[in-house]
Formats: sequence, structure tokens, C-alpha cells
Amino acid sequence: MKAIRIETTGGPDVLRCVEMEAPAPGPGEIRIRPGAIGVNFIDTYQRSGLYPVALPSGLGLEAAGVIDAIATDVTRFKLGDRAGFCTGPIGAYAEAHCVNADRAVKLPDAISDDIAAACLLKGMTARYLLRKTFPVQRQHVVLIHAAAGGVGQIAVQWAKHLGATVIAIVGADAKAEIATRLGADHVIVSARETIAERVRALTNGEGVDVVYDSVGKDTFEASLDSLKPLGLFVSFGNASGPAPPLNPQILSMKGSLFFTRPTLFHYTRTPALLQETTDDLFAVIASGAVKIAPPTHYKLENAADAHRDLEARGTTGSLVLTP
Repeated sequence: MKAIRIETTGGPDVLRCVEMEAPAPGPGEIRIRPGAIGVNFIDTYQRSGLYPVALPSGLGLEAAGVIDAIATDVTRFKLGDRAGFCTGPIGAYAEAHCVNADRAVKLPDAISDDIAAACLLKGMTARYLLRKTFPVQRQHVVLIHAAAGGVGQIAVQWAKHLGATVIAIVGADAKAEIATRLGADHVIVSARETIAERVRALTNGEGVDVVYDSVGKDTFEASLDSLKPLGLFVSFGNASGPAPPLNPQILSMKGSLFFTRPTLFHYTRTPALLQETTDDLFAVIASGAVKIAPPTHYKLENAADAHRDLEARGTTGSLVLTP
């Protein structure tokens, strides 16, 4: 089978497409032949070395397809079932990948492989951010960075479905049109506007209840300065580089703020939590409240191109690889 491997960390050029033997499921595992493989920012962090992985290594944590091999002790699935996963193990950039059955989910017939690979990690991330990290309600004002990206597009729609007032941050005017179309009440173009100043103007000087920031270094100060007293800063990504060290005294000075750095795995750490998260995501998609845009497709062997485009922040929505 074909698989993407890295021997060393670095830029997209370290990605290599190689031929290797398809893995056999170990105890408790299923093997999935993917129809689509999700590309996510965490993949670039692992490739670059920002998030260390043991080398040599595969790459990718998310895919959707058909189960073609199964361990004898697995009872939740059978051969031929459609399944998806988004929390690893690492190595999803391949024509076959084995995962623990407890970390996989059955896919509804209405969800295609490419839509599942486009929305599982991003949609489940949006779900825990909006429903668990800070349970968004009708009276809340929320600030969503990278609103035209994969997580951002889902989060804008879902936050509006929950009744919140949504302020969306995008990098360019073309992306502003996307955020507006998705239902954002206000859109700030960071390339030509000062984020915190605009937020204060839009909220009569008060600030927002919660900031969802996946950008990291470049937006850190603006996120802090956009919050109302007792507001929550949710830092869940590093698209522009790691956020700087935070002196706790700053939180006090800026309004007794709260700060958290969550990860999806902790919110889906048991099969029951994973299923609850997935059921909620699929239900909001089935209701029509959240629509998943068709992803941009790249061939598996062109994974480096997908990484370049993603890191250039020139993409909108989700990217998937097709074997």
C-alpha cells in the first residue's frame, strides 16, 4: 500500500510517499481502507516538530472508509461497516490504517467518506468548544478566529444555532463573505482592522464572553483585549506559531479572565464520551443547522501540497487526501 512517512521533522518537503505492507489489526483493532483522509493543522505541527512524535513516523489522525479487517475480539463493528476516526493513532495518511475499535465511530449512510473526513475532527472540536469548554447560550457574544477555516465554519453555524451573537475574524475580504454567508453577525478582517478595537466598538465597550482562538501567537494579545471581565480565552491552536508564555497576573489586570488550552482527546477520552460527541455532531448536521462544505481534494501522494496550502492560510473549509 501507499503511505506518507516522515524520517525527520521540517517543512512539507519531508513528506515522502512510500510503498509498505498493509498493517494487520492487533487485539481490539479494526483496519479501515479510507475513501478520504482528513488534513488538519495538528498534522503540520507534528510534521514540523512543534508537537514531537517518534521518528520515523506516519502522519495523519483522521480518515473515513470501509472496515476490511477486524480483530476477533471486536464486537462493535463487522467487516464492511463504514467507520471513521479522528484521534489517531498517527498514520492515517495511508491506503489502510489500523485503529482501536473504541476510538472509531460508525458513519451514518447520509454522511459520505469525504464529508466525514472533512468534519469529524473539526466538527467534534467545534462541539466540545461550544458545548463543553464554554457552553454557549442565547445571551452570549462569542469571538471566533479563523472563521472561514474548517473548525471556524462549523463553529460559526453552530454558535448561531445556539442563539449566540457571533463576531467572526477572517484574514481577507473573500473570507469575510464566507463568514457572513454562514450567519456571523459581524465580521472583522484582521488584515486591515484592529481586532480588539473593533470588538469593543461592536459590544459598546464591554467585550465578548468567550474567544475561540486557533491562531496562536499573532492573535494572542488581541484575544485577551477582546474579553469582558470574567470572560474565557480558549486557545486551541497554533496556526501562526505557539502562543507566548502567560503571566497569570495579566488575567487579573484585564478583568479576572479565565484561560484554557483544551484538546479534543480529553473531551472524548472514553467510548461513551466519543459517542456522545459524535451523536451531537451528526444530529446538528442532519438537522441542517450546520452544513459541511465540500472539501478540497488532494491525491495522497500530493500531501505536501495540501500542507503548503494549509500553512499559507490561503484555504477555506476542509482539505482531504484521496488514496
